[in-house]
Amino acid sequence: MRKPRTILHFDLDAFFCSVEELHDPDLRGKPFVVAGDPRGRGVVASASYAARPFGVRSAMPTHQALRLCPELRVVRPRHALYGRTSERVLSLVRESAPLVEAISIDEAFLDVSDDRRTGVVVAEDLRRAIQVRFSLPTSWGVATNKLVAKIATEAGKPGGLIVVPPGEEALFLAPLPVEMLWGIGPKARERLEGFGIHTVGELARQPEAWWHSQFGESGIELAARARGEDNRPVVESREARSMSSETTFSRDVTDGDLLRRTLQEQSEAVGARLREAGLAGTTVRVKLRWPDFTTITRQASLPQPTDQDGEIYRVAAGLFERAWKGRRPVRLIGVGVAQLGTRIRQLSLFDRKWQADERLLAAIDSIRHRYGDQAVRKARSTGDES
Repeated sequence: MRKPRTILHFDLDAFFCSVEELHDPDLRGKPFVVAGDPRGRGVVASASYAARPFGVRSAMPTHQALRLCPELRVVRPRHALYGRTSERVLSLVRESAPLVEAISIDEAFLDVSDDRRTGVVVAEDLRRAIQVRFSLPTSWGVATNKLVAKIATEAGKPGGLIVVPPGEEALFLAPLPVEMLWGIGPKARERLEGFGIHTVGELARQPEAWWHSQFGESGIELAARARGEDNRPVVESREARSMSSETTFSRDVTDGDLLRRTLQEQSEAVGARLREAGLAGTTVRVKLRWPDFTTITRQASLPQPTDQDGEIYRVAAGLFERAWKGRRPVRLIGVGVAQLGTRIRQLSLFDRKWQADERLLAAIDSIRHRYGDQAVRKARSTGDES
């Protein structure tokens, strides 16, 4: 009989806020958010745990967060700093695990099936090492597959370490609310509540014919998830194939100015991360998700690689305008740059404008690293029309 896999999942708790607390200890224990515009016109990227009892959440418009918590502090993001910190944490994690799959800037899967130590020992050792070396809190899940390990992490936040023994996956999931299961969004949850189904266990007990009638072909896969079954392997992700930034709004957005500001902030964040990593890409992508969870991606190729904020935004804005017809409500918006390679640009003797732009961006990156991403803004982001 094949030995069950040992899969770990970890999440850096309130990552952006945790990094900011290291640089400003006065923020500890205070309700604050990392957000794109301190005047309330941006979107919350991360909310401290002290802010969450007020209903403040990530991807919420900042002005809404300020209404919910008038004493809320708004901290400007430093995406390049977060990217560097994430890479250092992942470098440490890779010293202890042969397979590490980073799925975002603040979370990853590990396969430690061949480690002589138990999964909980590996997780405890790494949690302690990350805390000692970086002073960053983490939450961990240990299970036989990726699905259950990630849900275990979510269930134990913040600072938890939950182990789901082999064979107890369905038992662990059974009492959890259905929305914790991948594939169950707000609309699906409302639909299930109409059938009197509120927990994963109630969902798992439905007959196969019911699954197919309600969810079609995807019903079989969803039924397997409800039983805690997931055969996907951990896939090593050392080399970045793309860099992106996405925002999921707490409410569907039809405000074009807010969407464009978000797009510009994302373009600047991606550009800063590319320059920090010494990379550039030839494909710019825009991702949009509608209220019904339909997701579209549009992309365009460039004649030569770029790491320039303005060029990324110019192409992304064009893709967005062509895809966003009729002011359709937007649930998620994102910008990415793909086809990455080492940053090399062929210059002519007369390409002085690009060289000037390079010097300007280097100066801007330095200022943002020290004072936050919003310390220097483009005219559209400041709201100036002059």
